[in-house]
Amino acid sequence: MLGSLLRYLVSLSTSELLNNGFPMGTLIANYTGSLFLGWFTARMIARRKLNPVLSATIGTGLTGSFTTFSAFSLETLVMIENGSIGMAIFYVLLSAVGGLILAAAGYKLGGGLGREAGK
Repeated sequence: MLGSLLRYLVSLSTSELLNNGFPMGTLIANYTGSLFLGWFTARMIARRKLNPVLSATIGTGLTGSFTTFSAFSLETLVMIENGSIGMAIFYVLLSAVGGLILAAAGYKLGGGLGREAGK
């Protein structure tokens, strides 16, 4: 529930700033969630000290409800339906590539990516 409320606040604050039809709030939430989940996962692998239930609650519950594939999908379909096919393609590419880059960056910041090379 907390993640959903946070995502709503992000969407609300960005829609007031950018009223151009581009779903910046969802993109920001998904980018932030990707970065955080990458970092969090690497930290949990490195430390193994957090209770598995708490780890799942934070990783899957909080972050999963903060990020949203369903909103991303619906927003993309609405752009296509409104004839903004170029913007929809841009949004899909920006979301997928940016999300992957930020998840990898978060994982690296959390101590992952490269740990195996040093073994």
